[in-house]
Amino acid sequence: MSKQFILYAILSLQSTLITHRMSAQTLNGEYNLHKHEMASGFRFTKDGKFEFYYVYGAVDRSATGTYSVVGDTLKIKSDKEPGKDFPVTKENHKGKGYTIQVTAPNDYLLRNIICFYFIGDVQNVAESDDKGVIHIDAPSVDKLYLQHQLFVDIASLIKDEKNTNNYFEVSLSPSLQFVSFAGIDFIIKGDELTCLPNYFMPMEDIRYTKE
Repeated sequence: MSKQFILYAILSLQSTLITHRMSAQTLNGEYNLHKHEMASGFRFTKDGKFEFYYVYGAVDRSATGTYSVVGDTLKIKSDKEPGKDFPVTKENHKGKGYTIQVTAPNDYLLRNIICFYFIGDVQNVAESDDKGVIHIDAPSVDKLYLQHQLFVDIASLIKDEKNTNNYFEVSLSPSLQFVSFAGIDFIIKGDELTCLPNYFMPMEDIRYTKE
């Protein structure tokens, strides 16, 4: 057996062990965000689970799930399934254009709902009125997505290209208050967790510090 082969085998084994140790790292304890008028924090346990809370104005949100550490990257897997905040309860062909009627137990939640609609590859935006109605005066729309601006998460697909209906009734899922963290990774820097501005927290300088 050549010396080169033995050296290669040793280096490969070391690399495998290092990768395993990096992916097996865990966090423990509480990490809090310190920003004016905003309270938010994580609680991590050594068995790979987390709890999360977020309070900003009248909006309270939370999440639970599991996490993993790969190198200096913290990957979070929430129990919430993304893109399911607006279940369709009724759909058919009715009138002209496209209409979405949102129903909610609290009329306050009917406002601030954004519809992203696509005509080909062009994205357009429409907003709900005080009664939760969104109307798009267009002869043909390929895709419809909904997202609540007070409880922002991955937008929910309401209509795809194959769906020929133009009238939809949707409700608000209880999942709305939870955060999916889909596509959001954190970087571990000592006792701090940082991430880039994202759909959930669009602000700069996001830092969760271990207490």
